[in-house]
Amino acid sequence: MKPRGLDWPGLMRAGIAGLGLKPAEFWALTPAELALMLGIDPGGAGGGMSRARLDELAARFPDAARDN
Repeated sequence: MKPRGLDWPGLMRAGIAGLGLKPAEFWALTPAELALMLGIDPGGAGGGMSRARLDELAARFPDAARDN
C-alpha cells in the first residue's frame, strides 16, 4: 500500500482561494497552523498529547543532567 502524501493542490486552494492568503503567507505557515485556520483537528480525534504519551516520551528521551 502506497503511503498517502499531503494534498498540496487542495491545501493551496483552501489556503489561497478559501482563506485569501498570499502565496508567501501560505508557504510560511506550518501544517498545524494551516489546519487551525481551516478548522481541522490536525491530530485526529482529540488532537492533544495525552499524559501517558508525555510520560512515554520523557522516559524515552530523559533530560540530560547538567554538571554545575
